[in-house]
Amino acid sequence: MSLLNEEALNRRMRKLRIREEDLEEDFIRGSGPGGQKINKTSSTVVLRHVPSGLEVRCQKERSQVMNRYWARMELCDHMETVVAEAKLAEQNAREKLRRQSRPRPRGLKQRILDTKKNRSGVKKNRGRVRGDD
Repeated sequence: MSLLNEEALNRRMRKLRIREEDLEEDFIRGSGPGGQKINKTSSTVVLRHVPSGLEVRCQKERSQVMNRYWARMELCDHMETVVAEAKLAEQNAREKLRRQSRPRPRGLKQRILDTKKNRSGVKKNRGRVRGDD
């Protein structure tokens, strides 16, 4: 892993306000193909971001160091997704409120009034039928 990639990852983590102190890191044995190497080494990284509760497991590489890097990258991806969804939900709520509170178009308002006038005429004609008694 090059120093350039590490620096880019650090910038990305700072941008998302992910601090190393907020991360809990565990190393567990992996699963899947790999035979004795997988069964004997704890190279799988479980990374938890305590404030948000996000958890990532990474077993891309055989190396624990590379898995630590990739786990942080995946955590940043998940965090960006969560932030984007929150922004989108907030924007949708604002747009919905704006649509609900704007005045009706003039043509629509006129159609509604015409329908009401017609309906009131229908109801007015529902009076009792008077015979020729």
